[in-house]
Amino acid sequence: MSDRASSAERYSYSALLDFATALGEKLDMPPAMARVQAEIFVEADLMGHTTHGLNLLPNALKEIQSGQLQTAGEPTVVSDKHAAVLWDGNRLPGTWLVVSALEEAMRRMSETPVIAWVIRRSGHVGALSPYLLRASRAGYVVTMMTTNPNMRTVVPAGGKDPLIAPNPIGFGYPTQREPILIDISTAAVANGWIRRWASEKRSLPEKWLQDSEGNLTDDPAALFGSPPGALLPLGGPLLAHKGFALGLMVETLTGGLSGVGHTGIPADAGNLVYLQLVDPAAFVGHDLFVQDTSALAEQCRISRPRPGFDSVRMPGDMALALRHKQMSEGIDLYPSIMPDLVKWASKLGVAPPQPIV
Repeated sequence: MSDRASSAERYSYSALLDFATALGEKLDMPPAMARVQAEIFVEADLMGHTTHGLNLLPNALKEIQSGQLQTAGEPTVVSDKHAAVLWDGNRLPGTWLVVSALEEAMRRMSETPVIAWVIRRSGHVGALSPYLLRASRAGYVVTMMTTNPNMRTVVPAGGKDPLIAPNPIGFGYPTQREPILIDISTAAVANGWIRRWASEKRSLPEKWLQDSEGNLTDDPAALFGSPPGALLPLGGPLLAHKGFALGLMVETLTGGLSGVGHTGIPADAGNLVYLQLVDPAAFVGHDLFVQDTSALAEQCRISRPRPGFDSVRMPGDMALALRHKQMSEGIDLYPSIMPDLVKWASKLGVAPPQPIV
């Protein structure tokens, strides 16, 4: 999803990173945890995921202050079979939990070339792309999925009543150039975009919602009505069965494997995460694997574009090009993000960063 409304002010990567870290530390987050949270959120903005980066930090700070999100302690190891791990996240920040799981999984790769890690009761993990980038640049094939069983905003195909969350799927793998990064919602659009468009009183680009009676609409306020409306699955009215099927896959690998699915859902279920790493070296070998993924990517890129397009679009190309540009020229935050962060900066006594433009 692209909605690059410019703030007319750019901020350096390092300044935003230090600022976001300092805000977390002011609420007694351990420095390493605050840094990881900042890295993941700023990385999302670098790649253009403006609803799932620093936009999430004010709510994370609010949850820490209220006690909904914990900053002390460790995840509880519910089960560890070396290649299959289940953690209870104990309502710790999702960014830190996923990075911790990812780093431990990569340490185990030399002994176990396929590892699945499930986390329950996690805080919001943000965008999936930052984690995909870390793992794929390290040479691994990575799959990531997340849901929240208490966030029911998506209808089954052909239904009226919302029963599941937008359930994003992430998939990344290395090539000889930059990795391929797939980060998609299994709903027609993520909840974050609906909230943004509703707050800005803007219509959706398409009729991706339906009201409580199942009538299609482009009014984002329908999602928050009484009774509430719902999001369509990915594929829209005609192909919703495909998106809903993918949503069910996410539910199974997160809720099903974590034991916090759709039976006796605790109020603090939080986010549920499925993370899987595969080491190509254990199969055909890393070099041959990357040769093949690179060949297909290049065949796609040089294939003929249809009318109205300059070139074929590969997953992650635009995000990584934007990342490179913003690392050198500064990050163009969405206009609503810094004002919300400045309020927290004032409250916590942290100096906000100065724009470079």
